[in-house]
Amino acid sequence: MKITKVSAVALMLILASCGNDEITDAEVKSVTEVKLDVETETETEKVTELVEIELKSNDQMQYDQTELKVKAGQEITLTLVHTGEMLKTVMGHNFVLLKEGTDIAAFSTKAIAAKDNDYIPEGDEIIAHTGLIGGGESSSVTFIAPEKGVYNYICSFPGHYGVMKGKFIVE
Repeated sequence: MKITKVSAVALMLILASCGNDEITDAEVKSVTEVKLDVETETETEKVTELVEIELKSNDQMQYDQTELKVKAGQEITLTLVHTGEMLKTVMGHNFVLLKEGTDIAAFSTKAIAAKDNDYIPEGDEIIAHTGLIGGGESSSVTFIAPEKGVYNYICSFPGHYGVMKGKFIVE
């Protein structure tokens, strides 16, 4: 519930009409504190809202969505579902959300060398990623949406980043 300025003024008038012709500074401060506390709780509820996203991939090296929109600070659970049938050693997929300004080609070159880590290279370019999955499998990751901006997401399996990519838009 959000207390507006009109409600605060009405409350002050009610207090004043209860036998006391003057509104004290303490009463005004009390009304202001209530207003601030309620507004803070409301804003917190909006930011901590959990958003669940399902992103599908297939044996044709495609995501079913190339644009995902969220709000800054939201908690996101993204589930990647591989709707194909091929094994992950042949047609593995993942979701890798990269920080702004990351050179995708350079990152992908590093990813090829990280086979033992499911093509997730060492470094600080990644915001969040799922595990590598094959046909019929799924993998989820939960993270907090970064600040407003447009971020790239890719599949880091060798050779996939050129076609398996999208924009993660944070409003």
